[in-house]
Amino acid sequence: MTVPVVWSLAHQYPDIRITVLSRKYARVLFDDLAPNVNFMEADLKVEYHGIKGLNALYRRLTAKQFTKVADLHNVLRSEYLRMRFNMGHYRVEHINKRRKDRRQLVSFKNKVKRQLPTSFDNYLEVFERLGYPVDIQQFHSIFPEEGGNLNLLPKEIGPKKNFEQWIGIAPFAAHEGKVYPPRLMEQVIHSLLEKYPKCRIFFFGRGEKEEHYFHLWCAQYRQCIWVNRYVENMYQELIVMSHLNVMLSMDSANMHLASLTNIPVVSVWGATHPYAGFMGFGQPKENAIQLDLECRPCSIYGQKPCHRGDFACMKNIPPERIVERIDTIINNP
Repeated sequence: MTVPVVWSLAHQYPDIRITVLSRKYARVLFDDLAPNVNFMEADLKVEYHGIKGLNALYRRLTAKQFTKVADLHNVLRSEYLRMRFNMGHYRVEHINKRRKDRRQLVSFKNKVKRQLPTSFDNYLEVFERLGYPVDIQQFHSIFPEEGGNLNLLPKEIGPKKNFEQWIGIAPFAAHEGKVYPPRLMEQVIHSLLEKYPKCRIFFFGRGEKEEHYFHLWCAQYRQCIWVNRYVENMYQELIVMSHLNVMLSMDSANMHLASLTNIPVVSVWGATHPYAGFMGFGQPKENAIQLDLECRPCSIYGQKPCHRGDFACMKNIPPERIVERIDTIINNP
């Protein structure tokens, strides 16, 4: 979710040099983002593990002679680095995660349901305090208007034919409260294939559940393909996403990745809620499929057990409602 903000910062202040510090997997999102954006990866499990490792990381960072530091994470590790930078008299600002507001949003007894500032808003605040107000409305995609280069993809995915609709589906997430039941998801898949017999459905995701269900569905429906079985890296996944007519996703990383390629994303919400500020970039609220239950949301990240014990927030969403929204998007590009 930092990508649109960093892109906008880089383009609106071309004379500043920006270094993004993150884990290795994020490199693909920043390497070619802008000429004045560099990426620095940190292996926090080995090379920079523990206090000793963070001290070594701090020394490596100071060697780059930064003038300002933006902590967009605000967790224990970044707090420690922030403390070191403050002791070194650097200009440092950090994200306000609005934890009190979030607690009220997911409270069981005294819930306060209201839209909180988005993560994008919170990131923008950090840079404004550092002296760099940013407008992110100019960002549309990490790719050119025509999308990523399909020639970089394996032949199994191949070129997109004029008569085809490409539909992406990322049906899983890290926690049960964020996952639409597979038996209902299969009904969605079946309905889409009946409506669009010439479409191709691309499954996104890695994991045991993904492997089980994707093998099953790909064997049952010839138009389905498991993207991660053929692509070599996340960049190729993003290329595929950039050519989709629509993506169906949970409240998960794939929702955000697809949003960075400027395609419509229909997202399904259960334990979590867009009110917490984690909607995909540029996605209208109409694309969020959810039920208005008194207990929702019960979690910011979806990891908490269901108070009711039945996950009604997900299980009671009719597949027809999801298909209807996808149908509207495909027929009104």
